[in-house]
Amino acid sequence: MENRVIEALRREGKPLAPETLLEEFEAEERDAAAMAVERLLSESRLILTRKRKLALPEQTGLIYGRMQGNARGYGFFIPEDGSPDMFVPADAMHGAMHGDKVWVRPTETVSRNGSAEAEVMLIAVRAQSAVVGTFEQSHGAPGGYVIPDDTRLYMDVLVYEAATGGAKHGDKVVTKITQYPDGRRPLMGEITEVLGGKDEAGTDILSVIRRLDLPETFTKASIRQARSLNKPVDADTVARREDLRNLPIITIDGADAKDLDDAVSLIKLKDGWLLGVHIADVSHYVQPGTALDADAYKRGTSVYFPDRVLPMFPPDVSNGVCSLNEGTEKLTISCFMEIGKNGKVTAHRFSETVIKTAHRMTYDDVNAIFDGNTALCQKYADVVPMLEEMRTVMELLNAQRVKRGSIDFDLDEAAITLNPAGKPTDISIASRGVSNRMIEEFMLIANETVAQHVFELGMPLVYRVHETPDKTKLADLNTFLNTLGYGIKNIGNVKPQTFQKILQKAKGTKEENVISRVVLRSMRKARYAPECLGHFGLAAPCYCHFTSPIRRYPDLMVHRMLRELLRGEMTKERIARYEETLEEIARHCSEREIAAMEAERAADDLKKCEYMQSRIGTVETGIISGVAQYGFFVQLGNTVEGMVRVTSIAGDFYVCDAKNYRMVGRNSKRVFRLGDLVRVRVAGVDLENSNVDFELVPSANGGAPKPKNGEEKPKAAEEKPKPADGKQPSKRRRRAKNPGKVAKDPEK
Repeated sequence: MENRVIEALRREGKPLAPETLLEEFEAEERDAAAMAVERLLSESRLILTRKRKLALPEQTGLIYGRMQGNARGYGFFIPEDGSPDMFVPADAMHGAMHGDKVWVRPTETVSRNGSAEAEVMLIAVRAQSAVVGTFEQSHGAPGGYVIPDDTRLYMDVLVYEAATGGAKHGDKVVTKITQYPDGRRPLMGEITEVLGGKDEAGTDILSVIRRLDLPETFTKASIRQARSLNKPVDADTVARREDLRNLPIITIDGADAKDLDDAVSLIKLKDGWLLGVHIADVSHYVQPGTALDADAYKRGTSVYFPDRVLPMFPPDVSNGVCSLNEGTEKLTISCFMEIGKNGKVTAHRFSETVIKTAHRMTYDDVNAIFDGNTALCQKYADVVPMLEEMRTVMELLNAQRVKRGSIDFDLDEAAITLNPAGKPTDISIASRGVSNRMIEEFMLIANETVAQHVFELGMPLVYRVHETPDKTKLADLNTFLNTLGYGIKNIGNVKPQTFQKILQKAKGTKEENVISRVVLRSMRKARYAPECLGHFGLAAPCYCHFTSPIRRYPDLMVHRMLRELLRGEMTKERIARYEETLEEIARHCSEREIAAMEAERAADDLKKCEYMQSRIGTVETGIISGVAQYGFFVQLGNTVEGMVRVTSIAGDFYVCDAKNYRMVGRNSKRVFRLGDLVRVRVAGVDLENSNVDFELVPSANGGAPKPKNGEEKPKAAEEKPKPADGKQPSKRRRRAKNPGKVAKDPEK
């Protein structure tokens, strides 16, 4: 309804009196429209003019979007309409903080690189209601400051003595904001929770959870409902379903997984195979509007940390009634696909089923079976032939996907080992064997088949979309690729195959990992949407998430809609309801996914830094993985990333040549380019900001190569600051007691 109100004002092209605007709606819709107007006013999506008329801020020249903060006090305005970002100088932030929804007015000032600047005019929605950070007591004065863990929040929070909540110097705390910065007024708050000493086990991860406002507990109603559902399947329900209990069905997951939501089966046919992908029927147990559904929607996804999991459902559901545990009757929705010998799906069908898995297998065990482990082959003798056939089908499916242009980045992921105290004892590359790829291929084809089926019927669905890369980012990417000999000839007609060929050409070279990362960064982020916009990365015209309803809310929505189609319950009324709600559901789920990814990445970074504390002084070999105005990032073989600051490199002044992803010595012309191998010494670790500092170890030839003949020499950096691919360097924060006094960015 909010979108319809906005569209009505947009059509008129001028401010309207509230009663005039409501006349645009049917009589039975006006109450809902009036409520929508109130919500839009509260979020500053609408404004009241002096003549008490409703207007869109953009009708007054303002632009709506989100702020991305920076440790130095300036910010970047990200317009909601997808137009280019704008730089907001520190003195034009006017109290806006990271994540705030704001209205800005473009200024006449243009940055040195030609991009637009803007000034914050209205703060529509505050993103932060609380700040998580480290409490520091003022020397010789009552109270103190909370230094935010999130460096994008550039001001410390002033806390009076009466509001410290018993916190001690150095404690990690949660601080409720009681006053937002505005002119001369500082950012102020009161400590509502002491998480523990910053060096206590578990406090670091708990700080991440609180900072990103991830729900830790379920409501009592949700827990009671989950407990009531966790019981064996009743006979009447089984009788109404297709019975697959005698089919050899297996699950293959990580050894420590407890929420098993997908199982597979395979039957050899005369001209191919019948692949069955059987997914836990969470939609049977979790009905819309229930306490369980509300809790799951709020979370949007499960979040996985090195030392814990925040599940989307209580354990009675995630590990109990819905988990496809070995030898127990479970309700599933099955996707059956006939796979031809060319790896294409020739026919498919869906069914509400009941299964009983024959084995709960692990990736390691299946990989060992493929390697000929005699003991495991004997233990699982009844399914080994099926596993071998599955490997064949996987290879055919993969070949077909690669043929159409699907892109495989195959980036290394970290496996972090913790001791009982939560301290990291080892960081290595997570193994990804044949069985991992096999399950991945089966889930991909099931997701694609469901999406294609629903799309062809013209029915509503939550799609997983990945749009064509932005032209500006493509141009920047091509500049970099040309320096390495991987340039794109026809940048105006980029297809998935274009990137696929680049990655295949780079495979096995020293720059393979870096090219994969830079190509990935050039792409748009995948998201959820009610429209079928295709999936560029997979080269798939239709795609959705169907295979993980225990841990992803969009999958649960897909299950609900698919069940309604199977049962003939997708009425006009249901379709209209979905058309009205799916856009907001997709937006919310996309936001929750981003929050979960940020939390998981932040937790991994914390543990990596903690691990590197024990390696200070050691010499390591790594690859340059990013460049910034203040140094370059180096990634070690175990995925740990740190920075070599330009100030630590003796003998020259280094200039960032961002377009060519390199740093060049102004006098020596010494070059440090993305993808170069370098030797570094671990110089220090900043746990507060999750930063690892490296120092360059001089090589025998004096360092990285100079520019090649004919290669353009970089000019001094003259462009406005840009968000770094890695973390910002540690900087002294300005104190909240003087928020109106902000030093101009030295690079501007």
